[in-house]
Amino acid sequence: MLIRKAVRYRLEPLPEQEHLLARAAGCVRFVWNRALAIQKSYLEHGCGLLSYVDMAKCLTTWRNGESFGFLAESPVHPQQWTLKFLDRALKDAFDKSNPKRFPVFKKKGQHDSMRFPDPEQIKIDLRPQDDDGRSVLPSIFLPRIGWVKFRKSCIIGGEIRNVTVSRSGGHWYVAIQTEKEVADPVHPSTTTVGGDRGVANLLTLSDGTRFLPVTAYRDLQKRLAKEQKKLAHKVKFSANWKQQKARITRLHQSIAAIRKTVLHQVSAAISKNHAVVVLEDLKVRNMTGSAKGTVEQPGHNVRQKAGLNKSILDQGWGMLKQMLGYKLRWAGGMLLLVDPAYTSQICPVCGAADAENRKTQAVFHCQHCGHEAHADVNAAQNILARGLAPCKGLQSTAGHAGVACFAA
Repeated sequence: MLIRKAVRYRLEPLPEQEHLLARAAGCVRFVWNRALAIQKSYLEHGCGLLSYVDMAKCLTTWRNGESFGFLAESPVHPQQWTLKFLDRALKDAFDKSNPKRFPVFKKKGQHDSMRFPDPEQIKIDLRPQDDDGRSVLPSIFLPRIGWVKFRKSCIIGGEIRNVTVSRSGGHWYVAIQTEKEVADPVHPSTTTVGGDRGVANLLTLSDGTRFLPVTAYRDLQKRLAKEQKKLAHKVKFSANWKQQKARITRLHQSIAAIRKTVLHQVSAAISKNHAVVVLEDLKVRNMTGSAKGTVEQPGHNVRQKAGLNKSILDQGWGMLKQMLGYKLRWAGGMLLLVDPAYTSQICPVCGAADAENRKTQAVFHCQHCGHEAHADVNAAQNILARGLAPCKGLQSTAGHAGVACFAA
């Protein structure tokens, strides 16, 4: 099995290197914005879209010309790859089967990143000491940037394929993507569980195990509101405003880091102890849509819906599903996704589906046979039964309607 993974480290660039990184990221942003403006102009005039090859020729002209000659002072590969990313984004926007949002212009200081795709140009020095015997941080060589020190928090396992450098919260980070071939794993466990994602509990398993909800945002909400109020009282784009903006960004990073840590711990525990996990195929984006409505047709219970949306997004349901998918695959397990319809209303004893079966958040009480259980555990058992139903007597669930299979 081929395993692809990325490890992310924090860079410790010198002031001159930080200037080079900022300039290279600015050039990548400029290429994206100018190429997107050209593509939008072609679309407005009914001329279709330019291909990546045509845009690459434009990039060569820009780098060799006088007007945009500053692009030649930064590495060319990240600029070429931003054109590839734009080409892919445009194709996804016009994909009729699964259309995505049309790409937008990038702003300075927001989501700055660049891809170095050639592994032969990337070198890593992991020596713990320099020539004089002094302890030093490991370094990574980036084209046109030089040797940049980074904090090695975990091992780099596998062959390096590409490197992505990004800036977030005032710090630079490097994500090293690696791949390695391993023997097909065999999961040590033979158990199968269903999982019900919620807001009262992050995840409830069919065996009764419950994981507490993630409350990172809720816990820091008042502090975040206080910092945002301070920002509103400062002159926009002033030095104090930028300093306060950076403080808010770091707070958001802390919230995201706490959430990610909890999800990693939960997904690791489940993937180690269970070979097959069944979850609902939830459309989180649709579930967290705004209920505000329009002036002509205003929404109902807008405040309650906004609170529910906030709680759902704070749990990181989509990230949990993604983590479980690849961790189970690496361990030799499997993740199944099933239709979520009526899983919280069906009685596992008599099979009756009734909205009155779950009048409260915590208790399930069947109106037909009188069966009582914890509501989330009951839903997890229904999810498990729905995931295993097509698998009886079959070696693989791939291809069965209503069940999506992620197998090793």
